[in-house]
Parts: sequence; structure tokens; C-alpha cells
Amino acid sequence: QVQLVESEGGLVQAGGSLRLSCAASGRTFSTYAMGWFRQAPGREREFVAAISRSYGYTDYADSVKGRFTISRDNAKNTSNLQMNSLKPEDTGVYYCAAKFISGIGLVVYRDDTQYDYWGQGTQVTVSS
Repeated sequence: QVQLVESEGGLVQAGGSLRLSCAASGRTFSTYAMGWFRQAPGREREFVAAISRSYGYTDYADSVKGRFTISRDNAKNTSNLQMNSLKPEDTGVYYCAAKFISGIGLVVYRDDTQYDYWGQGTQVTVSS
């Protein structure tokens, strides 16, 4: 089992940047594929970005491609989401998620039902 804790989000102006971190504790972090999701008020949770367990393959939602970067640091048991050129439509609660992978894991996962563990979420608000 793994516990996930997102860093504090915040309020940022459109065009600004914010970096979210997800700290993992418990089972070996390197055995998990990681993902970031978000949920805006009145909307369903949606995929933002994902990174594979091995070799750092990444995937992004079209809406954030070129602006957001997901990364992982297995030595520090963290996954990061660097968000640049933020837009008001990026506003929402951001969640990190982990999926246990046995063996070498090259796959990234967009489907939130595939993930085993979730953080509590952190609010990101982008003002226009």
C-alpha cells in the first residue's frame, strides 16, 4: 500500500506557473505508474498527465500538452506536475494517483479506474 500527499496548490494569474508535488510513502514508489487528474466544479474528474513506472514514458491530455510536464524522482519518492502558461480553465482540484505495476512497466494510464491509490487533492485556481 502507498499513501499519497499532494503539495499545496494555490491561486495564480493566467499565464503564470505552478508546480505540484505528490509525496509517496509506504510501498516502494518505483513500483508504481503515476498519474495526475483534475476535477473542476460541476464536472467529472479528467485525466491530465501520466508517467510510466519504467523509462519515464509520459502522456498528456490535449488540453495541457506543451504546457504541463509530469516527472518522477524515485529517489525522493515524488511525482511532480509542472504547470506553465496556466489558463482559467485549468482551475480545479488536482489529484495524484498511483497504480502498482509488477515487473517492467512501460505503459501509461489515462483511465482513472485503473489506479489503486489516490491523494486527497489540492486546489488550483487560475484567475483571468
